[in-house]
Amino acid sequence: MKKFTVVGAGLAGCEAAWQIAESGYPVTLIEMKPIKFSPAHKSENFAELVCSNSLKASRLESAAGLLKEEMFRLGSLTVAVARRCAVPAGGALAVDRNDFSSAVTDMIKNHPNITVENRIFDRIEPEENEILIIATGPLTEESLAQEIQRLCGDCLSFYDAAAPIVTAESVDMTKAFGASRYDRGGDEDYINCPFNKAEYEAFINELINAEGAVVHDFDVYEGCMPIEKLAKRGLDAPRFGPMKPVGLVDPNTGHRPWACVQLRRENSKGTMFNLVGFQTNLKFGEQKRVFTMIPGLENAEFVRYGVMHRNSFLDSPRLLNADFSLRSNENIFFAGQITGVEGYMESAASGIMAGINAVRRAYGEEPLILSENNMIGALSRYISDESVSNFQPMGANFGILPPIEPKIRDKKERYAALGRRALDGLEKAE
Repeated sequence: MKKFTVVGAGLAGCEAAWQIAESGYPVTLIEMKPIKFSPAHKSENFAELVCSNSLKASRLESAAGLLKEEMFRLGSLTVAVARRCAVPAGGALAVDRNDFSSAVTDMIKNHPNITVENRIFDRIEPEENEILIIATGPLTEESLAQEIQRLCGDCLSFYDAAAPIVTAESVDMTKAFGASRYDRGGDEDYINCPFNKAEYEAFINELINAEGAVVHDFDVYEGCMPIEKLAKRGLDAPRFGPMKPVGLVDPNTGHRPWACVQLRRENSKGTMFNLVGFQTNLKFGEQKRVFTMIPGLENAEFVRYGVMHRNSFLDSPRLLNADFSLRSNENIFFAGQITGVEGYMESAASGIMAGINAVRRAYGEEPLILSENNMIGALSRYISDESVSNFQPMGANFGILPPIEPKIRDKKERYAALGRRALDGLEKAE
């Protein structure tokens, strides 16, 4: 019998191990926590969410919603658990991160086909009958990262940033107000901190002149751009980005604010909220000084300041097949953000595919490579497309799917049609 080993118990590693185990085969899941933690991880549990607690939109006419539905139909562990641990977040699927990771951990540890080993994995030397999946994420432990470099050559590096979290009771609700954009969801899903023009300009001035915690020469991936770096692109850049006021009306004025910071519920009890889109590299003292200029956060209690950490990902188009196996050794698979899929669910989806295809590889079956009409299939093809010369991480989006013909002009109708096509094709693939 073939031996299956998965390294890393993040979302991708848990999904990969789950797929193998659910197929009826024993699998060993190796996780270095609690022996050693990365700079961003704090919990001993698996599938820890270290940045946002949002898994993005739920509706099927959105790219993120379509991705999660495809995953669910493929037997996803994390999507099923997330739906059980959901907290109100308008049209998004957000979770109580502690409940989510605890539930995933329990299900993994209690599966009869999964053996968990807590140790540092630092040598990539699979046995002759072993299928190995490396899902150690963008914060791979240093000795293993060196092994990956030895095996694969140079990795690309970038920095990733996480947003601060504040207590709900410390927000001044005489200035802030509860509402979801365009009334999508309940008023308890988001807290909104509105700016007038003068307040906004004063805030941006302090933000761009605040002192950062790290000086570095690495590029930051667009999806995790620190708010202070975005602000340096132009006075209105945040106002057309995470601070956009569209779809909101300040009940104190009866008008749309000049700009707005949204706080999203962090846990099921609604005692903590994170600052949406406010990933940051500012020093902790500077975060407190500048972010308390936000109307309603003058006396905010920060339970976590924003942090920034180094991430690495493979030059996957030169290294990986569309089934996430390594071209130079097809008994070795990679999964998760290290492959260049960007986002929690995208990482988990790659774990699903790696797990399914590891079993198929072991027993001589053709790999499962979904159609380019599927969101998962399109992402798989993107990370393995040798024509991609300047490879950057990619999250789920409708731009990577082939267009509908004839073209549908209405965007909402077009996205709904893309979703129907993807799910119809997935049923046939299954």
